[in-house]
Amino acid sequence: MDGVLLEDGFPADRLFNQGYSYTYDDVIFLPHYIDFPTDSVNLSTKLTKNIDLYIPCVSSPMDTVTESSMAVAMAALGGIGIIHYNNLAHEQAALIRAAKSRRIPFISDPIFKSPSDSIDSIDEFVPSPCIFVTESGNSKSKLLGVVAKYDWESLTEKEAPVSDYMLGSPFSAPSNYTFEQAAAILAEKKLDYVTLVSEPDGEVVDLFTATDVERVRGFPKLGLPSLGRDGEFMVGAAMGTREHDKERLEHLVKAGADVVILDSSQGNSIYQIEMIKYVKRTYPELDVIGGNVVTAYQAQNLIQAGADALRVGMGSGSICTTQEVCAVGRGQATAVYKVSSIAEKSGVPVIADGGIANSGHIVKALVLGASTVMMGSFLAGSNEAPGAYEYQGGRRIKKYRGMGSLEAMTKGSDARYLGDTSKLKVAQGVVGAVADKGSVLKFIPYTMHAVKQGFQDLGALSVQSAHNLLKTGVLRLEEQSGCFLSQLSYNIRSHFFVGHRMQPALML
Repeated sequence: MDGVLLEDGFPADRLFNQGYSYTYDDVIFLPHYIDFPTDSVNLSTKLTKNIDLYIPCVSSPMDTVTESSMAVAMAALGGIGIIHYNNLAHEQAALIRAAKSRRIPFISDPIFKSPSDSIDSIDEFVPSPCIFVTESGNSKSKLLGVVAKYDWESLTEKEAPVSDYMLGSPFSAPSNYTFEQAAAILAEKKLDYVTLVSEPDGEVVDLFTATDVERVRGFPKLGLPSLGRDGEFMVGAAMGTREHDKERLEHLVKAGADVVILDSSQGNSIYQIEMIKYVKRTYPELDVIGGNVVTAYQAQNLIQAGADALRVGMGSGSICTTQEVCAVGRGQATAVYKVSSIAEKSGVPVIADGGIANSGHIVKALVLGASTVMMGSFLAGSNEAPGAYEYQGGRRIKKYRGMGSLEAMTKGSDARYLGDTSKLKVAQGVVGAVADKGSVLKFIPYTMHAVKQGFQDLGALSVQSAHNLLKTGVLRLEEQSGCFLSQLSYNIRSHFFVGHRMQPALML
């Protein structure tokens, strides 16, 4: 057999040109040759032509996935969060400012009272060790004092207004302090908490406690954070393609958005092409991401208009029903491969959006040509996702809904489906619930380690290396049978479902 070339499986260009539309679960990579340890794999990548990330993770602009807390956590991890626009322009801008004003990898929710207010129950302190007293009872006015939980508990007349017993303004630090800087102050001053305030107005931005220090140090070590040219956490924002969205764009730019995504289920439209040109003409330093697309033709139109990256996926999300309702879309594995093949020629990075249910899907998306993956359900249900936890059948859950659901459309997301001028609304998404996953600060690092192991098995040291190995035919693929997938699903659910929660790196 010496000198004989052994071929096994199929190169990507052959597999994806047979007229079939493959999802991630339809294909499997064959292992290659390992000559390096897992920790040598480098997952740093490009979000757009001009923006680099330490990890290839992007949180989806969905109103049950990304607001300030998620954006802060994703930036701290080395990825980026894209804040949704199912709200008023000034509300979205406020969420951007809230995220960019911090350098600590999570957001707490300080509690505020006015001087004339009283505290009726100890439950009002949950989960904070203190309550802030400001002139108007919110964060946008002067800080007058503070009421500590243990001080209130010792009061004999608890019905009295807080002005009667509040203490003076607590020790504070700038809100742009890093985690280590803030932790050092707590240790040095022997404090239980420190107030983080904005400069120069002194508004209360957050509360940082000794408990927070222990919690964060219990998480896996964070990598390099995503910082913009302003030195603040990098934050993205979604917007529409209508004329009035030009006014929203101005709000986003003033709030400090580092990148904008033109959010549409079908991006190859005159509305998006004209908006891409407007953004690049009006704010030439601002990167704009176009999409969603699934074909080379769609991609080429947006690239020619000036898009700095492309978002790929149509109907592949877990709560998206576009393919069933409209009979339009494409299997996500095929879509990522086809769009990446054309976008790579223009140096335009691709974001694989939708269909990510486990770490293996992330490996497949990246190797097939994507530079980053956008995640919705994968992050929904986490501590950082918007919304309050509820209990359903004894399990802690959070609501998760598609932006094409009728519920989301009533808030304004119908523009994403070019249906904002229609009298009849046709849903292209559903509403569901996701089990509590804990913090993304914990499960994303584990997931990234699993992705590195996948890259090691494929002999790829980096995202770019994986792309090259696929393009040159070194990496081979095969179609998976339905029987194999059924057995795989059974094995995962039989062996890895623990305490109503899947192991993070395997199934979320």
